[in-house]
Amino acid sequence: MKYFLILASIIIGYLNPNAFAQEQLKIAQLQYNGGGDWYANPTGVKILIQFCNQQLNTNIQAEYDYVMVGSSEIYQYPFIHMTGHGNVVFSASEADNLRNYLLNGGFLHIDDNYGLDQFIRLEMKKVFPNKDWVELPPNHPIYNVPYKMQNGLPKIHEHDGNPAQGFALMHEGKIIVYYTYECDLSDGWEDASVHNDPENIRKMAFEMGANILQYAFTKPLQINP
Repeated sequence: MKYFLILASIIIGYLNPNAFAQEQLKIAQLQYNGGGDWYANPTGVKILIQFCNQQLNTNIQAEYDYVMVGSSEIYQYPFIHMTGHGNVVFSASEADNLRNYLLNGGFLHIDDNYGLDQFIRLEMKKVFPNKDWVELPPNHPIYNVPYKMQNGLPKIHEHDGNPAQGFALMHEGKIIVYYTYECDLSDGWEDASVHNDPENIRKMAFEMGANILQYAFTKPLQINP
């Protein structure tokens, strides 16, 4: 129960856009087992934080942390980012820990960095056996606040040439897990020298990332310890 109260105390100030700009936030990237490169895109989250602090007047700590999926420390972060190219394995206790975190106010963004999809879908079924992914339409707030993404989730890298898709796991009408697929969103956050993406592509990636953070920190909170 104490971990639920920690998470509640961290998130409780982030329930409106003004608080999003004023409160000191701390976010983390998820570390997981299975062999996949959970450490992928090491410059991405840091530069996204810089973008949000500069463009939206947010107050996110410049340095982000890495946190294990089964650790009690996960409750210190109201927002967790996850990415990688390969295998993911959640133990039963890790799945339980992640489920409790998400049902008590936490938010997880999963970005398929190409190759993650076949594994993460199976592992998230351990976390929520009775929940199914819902594809979000372009008129959903996550694509329109504060930046309007005309066609929904932007396409950053091509891969198989399929359209970018944004999926969600919902709880009581709110997104608790947002999954960006066939998009490579966090690649677009990295230092410009890493992928040499055009500036207009990088701009869309940062704006979409800002929308995700805005939604995560301003969604209504339900605490059920």
